[in-house]
Amino acid sequence: MVFDFFNPNGVGIGNGNYFGMPFTPEEARLVLLSAPWDVTSSYGAGSAYAPDAIIEASTQLDFYDPVSPDEWRKGIATAEIDYSIQENSQRLRSDAERVIEHLEDGGDASGEYFARKIRRINEGSARMNDSIYRQAEKWLSEGKIVGLVGGDHSTSYGIIRAVAERNEGIGILHFDAHCDLRDTYEGFEFSHASIMFNVLRDMPRVAKIVEVGVRDFCDEEAALARSSDRVEMFGDDMFARAKFEGRTWASLCAEVIELLPQKIYISMDIDALSIEYCPHTGTPVAGGLSFNEAVYMMDCAARSGREIVGFDVVEVVPKMDDHIDAMVGARMLYKMCGIALKSNR
Repeated sequence: MVFDFFNPNGVGIGNGNYFGMPFTPEEARLVLLSAPWDVTSSYGAGSAYAPDAIIEASTQLDFYDPVSPDEWRKGIATAEIDYSIQENSQRLRSDAERVIEHLEDGGDASGEYFARKIRRINEGSARMNDSIYRQAEKWLSEGKIVGLVGGDHSTSYGIIRAVAERNEGIGILHFDAHCDLRDTYEGFEFSHASIMFNVLRDMPRVAKIVEVGVRDFCDEEAALARSSDRVEMFGDDMFARAKFEGRTWASLCAEVIELLPQKIYISMDIDALSIEYCPHTGTPVAGGLSFNEAVYMMDCAARSGREIVGFDVVEVVPKMDDHIDAMVGARMLYKMCGIALKSNR
């Protein structure tokens, strides 16, 4: 690799790629996809703008990372961003807002007017899922590790499907404030609140979903988690209580990782972290993990000998006058890239 106009001991340049890296997808070991989509966000929207904001923020990172030193030299590339996804998101978001507002006011969405809007959103979401699936499948077929930058959490569906089709019996390490086990939330089949329900329903090759840091969910989600042998839930309250009573974070991480199979996909909803790391995320919840706790758990998975076969970072909502969300998202993404590369030696 020739580093023209690039200082490998410094920070990246503004070339439109994540981290300002000079690699092309063809020569890189890891390829990052982007999904600028947030149609079904039920509270705060804006995650559709995360890919561009994270690209901009990511050029401020220094490349040295003690967790995975020099792994970036294997190549981290940015796949071309399909901005028609964002255009469709903006178009359908207005329909979704009308449906959500109507339901929150106690309305019934079964009438033809709202049923038509819901149908249009579901069809658009299915097309977005297919686009991400085809992008992921293309690079997986060329032997790449693939990661995704959302968008809301619904955008993970296509990449998880592509990874699962190539890896029988994979596990998902799911960091989130929410279980995302709702069936057709607010009428939207591919809601951000339904991603793990849809994985269970549609992807039998996913053997286990281990949910970490969850702290806001409904009775039906709790019942599904208890009844399914494919779901393990580690609530934020359980972690807090264990630490208050003297358990170390290392021992808790070991307990989580032990439940995962050899090959894992990591899904990082940024709202798994404490609010100071993601103050503008779509559905913030008090409590949560620290940045370092999340990174340590992912690194434990890699050091255990497990192979990270894909990952995503979702639900980052950037703001023009406050860079913290984009900066944290960029740093989390970089950590995940390095850990995934380290695990694939």
